[in-house]
Amino acid sequence: MSTPHNEAHLGDIAKTVIMPGDPLRAKYIAENFLENAKLVNQVRGMYAYTGTYQGKTITVMASGMGMPSMGIYCYELYKFYEVENIIRIGSCGAYKPELNLFDIILADNIFTEGNFALTLNNDYCHIVEASKELNEKILDTALEKNIKIITGNTVCTDCFDVYMTDVNQFLDRIPKDFNPISAEMEAFALFYTAKLLNKKASCLMSVVDSKFITDIATANERQTGLNTMIKLALDSSIKI
Repeated sequence: MSTPHNEAHLGDIAKTVIMPGDPLRAKYIAENFLENAKLVNQVRGMYAYTGTYQGKTITVMASGMGMPSMGIYCYELYKFYEVENIIRIGSCGAYKPELNLFDIILADNIFTEGNFALTLNNDYCHIVEASKELNEKILDTALEKNIKIITGNTVCTDCFDVYMTDVNQFLDRIPKDFNPISAEMEAFALFYTAKLLNKKASCLMSVVDSKFITDIATANERQTGLNTMIKLALDSSIKI
């Protein structure tokens, strides 16, 4: 079995998937963290590898950038490949001055002003929450490994917020009690699709830019400088 976007066969992909946005990050994780990693998809360059991590079969697969791309890949993984859990690992922008580059954030709820839910499911939904079960396992693992992790709400945008004409006008449109600490571009599609299909999803992010910091992580740092977050996701996945 395959789909228009995934050449893997049923059984090639594990029940738990670690999902970065960048295909090269998926390749990096497979080559540096998985044992006996096998390339199971390369359609459109969206690499997926299945291997073992500490004896458990895990797949790492790229989602691409933005909700439409994430929406396609996570839907197919859940619906056609019998995936039960997806942990997104990615980069984010910080909306709080106390956050520093490469701080790790675990999303509680995701807000979008976009219409992903309306288009997919005729649902006027703009806020969706992570799987409490997956988040608890990630938090327990972070405590066990003595990894600092910040939890909070995140916004999911339809464009890169750094390029917004006026990000403050966008922030003014967010519900006043939502109080986001970060921004990214994929997690709402993941969380909503998981909810629709009765699956589980979480989102771990590393801060790579901030409205309060002039420095921005380079492309190379974004690809390879996120090892603590990657290891946290993998260590959590073996407990699922």
